[in-house]
Amino acid sequence: MAALMAAIFAFQLNASMLSPALTTMRVELNTTDAQIGLTQTVFFTSCAVFSLFLPRLGDLIGRKKVLLGILVLTALGCVVSALAVNVPMLMIGRVIQGVAGPIVPMTLIMLHAKVTEDKKYAKLMAILTSVNGGIGGVDAILGGWLAGTFGFRSVFWVMVGVAVLAIVLVFVYAEESTASETPKMDWAGVVSLAAAFLAAYLAINEIQKLGSANWALVAVEIVIAAVLFVVFWNVEKRQKAPMVTTHYLKQRRTWGLLLTTLLTMTGVFAIMNGIVPALAQDTEVGAGMSASVVSFATLTPYALIGLAFGPVAGVLASKFGYRAVLRTGLIVSVVGVLFGIFVCNVPSIWALVVMSLALGVSYAGTANIMLNGLGIVLSPEDNPGYLPGLNSGAFNLGAGLSYAVLYAAQNAFTASGGATSGYIAAMVGGVILLGLAFCASLLIPKPGEQK
Repeated sequence: MAALMAAIFAFQLNASMLSPALTTMRVELNTTDAQIGLTQTVFFTSCAVFSLFLPRLGDLIGRKKVLLGILVLTALGCVVSALAVNVPMLMIGRVIQGVAGPIVPMTLIMLHAKVTEDKKYAKLMAILTSVNGGIGGVDAILGGWLAGTFGFRSVFWVMVGVAVLAIVLVFVYAEESTASETPKMDWAGVVSLAAAFLAAYLAINEIQKLGSANWALVAVEIVIAAVLFVVFWNVEKRQKAPMVTTHYLKQRRTWGLLLTTLLTMTGVFAIMNGIVPALAQDTEVGAGMSASVVSFATLTPYALIGLAFGPVAGVLASKFGYRAVLRTGLIVSVVGVLFGIFVCNVPSIWALVVMSLALGVSYAGTANIMLNGLGIVLSPEDNPGYLPGLNSGAFNLGAGLSYAVLYAAQNAFTASGGATSGYIAAMVGGVILLGLAFCASLLIPKPGEQK
């Protein structure tokens, strides 16, 4: 557990520690906000693509071996980023760091290979996954302090130190495991699926620009994604040992879980990471908080309560099952976002804190953990890595789609009814999407059922 937790820390710092350091990076590299923002996009895109296939590669050649390779490359990427003298070099470093994307599903698969008792696994899985929502907000606060005191490069050197510690712990304490069957890797399937996913991800990234988006480019990228997915499907039908058999892709345990993850992320991610902080800082219709303290009323309570409640959700899942706990988390998330509509009308610091705590418990501390756990326990024994990998892709797609959909709703209603109407429209959009996620969760079969 110590080794696996250290590996997740190494990933989580790469994902969240830089957020408050972006302005410092822009100043020290003498560039623009758009260019620095693009380095973040490149990192998360890289995470998404690597997440699709590295868990399956671990099934075949050894999970400990692959996890160590991931951590070594992550540390190398951090060194490149720390030494970056310009934005292109920083982008190369961030792309290499993106190999860390599948660390969470990799660690959960390794834990499942070691802990076969379902109830014990549910509890330990929840402890590991709870860190994935942010290390209680401390990572972002520490990143901001390091960047302000020593410059942005110090943030990357801390990441290097944590990655090296994780390498040592995984090497010494983690145990090697593979799937029950270990044929050769289906690289043709990997390339076609990764290309299809990348085209879809780029289309969503362009859609996020809304009014300034190049819609012809979006259409082309969507068509390319669809064509490449058809290619992937036909490649998998012809392979003797496909990365994902089309038989599994047709089952509810695959598309039911992926649809639930996609809708859940789309409904909640931009709410907590964009809409709520913006409402907190809005001086005209919001709470008028300063940028330096807004995290203490929004993201920090959200991350802290999620971190604390994660193990509780694991205990509940061991008693009542993953699906029941997931659905409860989704219902409470709907209630939390409905409360957000009240907050939009009567914004205050305390109302924002209450909303952040509610969604911290229901999404970060419950739904997120159950969705990750279901990706593991629903996977077949002969191919444990495919579903966690695809599920990780659904998390990433949902996060990008969330900004596109909810900001589109906000902008449309802001133009016609004012800023408050825009915030309310985003909340209503979140409620609808979370309601659809709950409906989709009813399609997820019980672990052990081959559907």
